[in-house]
Amino acid sequence: MTNKDIQSMTYREATQELEEILRAIENDSVDVDELTQKVQRSSQLIKLCKEKLRNAENAINQVFNEENCEAPGSRAPEEKGAATGKLF
Repeated sequence: MTNKDIQSMTYREATQELEEILRAIENDSVDVDELTQKVQRSSQLIKLCKEKLRNAENAINQVFNEENCEAPGSRAPEEKGAATGKLF
Protein backbone atom coordinates (compact mmCIF):
# COMPACT_ATOMS: atom_id res chain seq x y z
CA MET A 1 0.00 0.00 0.00
CA THR A 2 2.99 2.31 0.35
CA ASN A 3 2.95 3.40 -3.28
CA LYS A 4 -0.74 4.31 -3.42
CA ASP A 5 -1.51 7.91 -4.39
CA ILE A 6 -2.05 9.91 -1.20
CA GLN A 7 -5.06 11.87 -2.49
CA SER A 8 -7.02 8.72 -3.34
CA MET A 9 -6.48 7.14 0.10
CA THR A 10 -9.14 6.81 2.73
CA TYR A 11 -8.50 7.83 6.31
CA ARG A 12 -8.38 4.17 7.33
CA GLU A 13 -5.84 3.31 4.64
CA ALA A 14 -3.64 6.22 5.66
CA THR A 15 -3.70 5.30 9.35
CA GLN A 16 -3.01 1.65 8.53
CA GLU A 17 0.03 2.63 6.48
CA LEU A 18 1.22 4.89 9.28
CA GLU A 19 0.94 1.96 11.69
CA GLU A 20 2.93 -0.24 9.28
CA ILE A 21 5.67 2.37 9.04
CA LEU A 22 5.77 2.75 12.82
CA ARG A 23 6.04 -1.01 13.34
CA ALA A 24 8.85 -1.24 10.79
CA ILE A 25 10.78 1.56 12.49
CA GLU A 26 10.19 0.10 15.96
CA ASN A 27 11.40 -3.33 14.80
CA ASP A 28 14.53 -1.82 13.24
CA SER A 29 13.53 -3.31 9.87
CA VAL A 30 14.11 0.06 8.16
CA ASP A 31 17.64 0.84 7.15
CA VAL A 32 19.04 4.34 7.28
CA ASP A 33 18.70 4.84 3.53
CA GLU A 34 15.00 4.00 3.67
CA LEU A 35 14.30 5.94 6.88
CA THR A 36 14.16 9.35 5.19
CA GLN A 37 11.60 8.07 2.67
CA LYS A 38 9.48 6.57 5.46
CA VAL A 39 9.55 9.80 7.46
CA GLN A 40 8.56 11.85 4.39
CA ARG A 41 5.74 9.44 3.58
CA SER A 42 4.57 9.57 7.20
CA SER A 43 4.47 13.36 7.04
CA GLN A 44 2.28 13.22 3.91
CA LEU A 45 -0.04 10.67 5.51
CA ILE A 46 -0.40 12.73 8.69
CA LYS A 47 -1.28 15.83 6.65
CA LEU A 48 -3.90 13.82 4.77
CA CYS A 49 -5.42 12.50 8.01
CA LYS A 50 -5.57 15.99 9.52
CA GLU A 51 -7.24 17.33 6.38
CA LYS A 52 -9.83 14.54 6.40
CA LEU A 53 -10.55 15.12 10.10
CA ARG A 54 -10.96 18.88 9.52
CA ASN A 55 -13.31 18.23 6.60
CA ALA A 56 -15.38 15.82 8.68
CA GLU A 57 -15.55 18.31 11.55
CA ASN A 58 -16.68 21.08 9.19
CA ALA A 59 -19.35 18.85 7.63
CA ILE A 60 -20.65 17.84 11.06
CA ASN A 61 -20.72 21.44 12.25
CA GLN A 62 -22.61 22.44 9.11
CA VAL A 63 -25.24 19.76 9.77
CA PHE A 64 -25.68 20.94 13.36
CA ASN A 65 -25.93 24.56 12.25
CA GLU A 66 -28.57 23.64 9.68
CA GLU A 67 -30.48 21.59 12.27
CA ASN A 68 -30.54 24.58 14.62
CA CYS A 69 -31.55 26.93 11.76
CA GLU A 70 -28.46 29.00 12.34
CA ALA A 71 -26.14 30.75 9.99
CA PRO A 72 -22.80 28.95 9.68
CA GLY A 73 -20.34 30.15 12.28
CA SER A 74 -22.95 31.51 14.68
CA ARG A 75 -23.08 30.17 18.20
CA ALA A 76 -25.96 28.11 19.51
CA PRO A 77 -28.22 29.83 22.09
CA GLU A 78 -27.06 27.53 24.89
CA GLU A 79 -23.46 28.49 24.15
CA LYS A 80 -24.36 32.19 24.41
CA GLY A 81 -26.10 31.62 27.73
CA ALA A 82 -23.15 29.66 29.05
CA ALA A 83 -20.82 32.52 28.15
CA THR A 84 -22.92 35.11 29.99
CA GLY A 85 -24.31 32.92 32.75
CA LYS A 86 -27.88 33.71 31.59
CA LEU A 87 -30.34 31.01 30.67
CA PHE A 88 -32.63 33.15 28.49
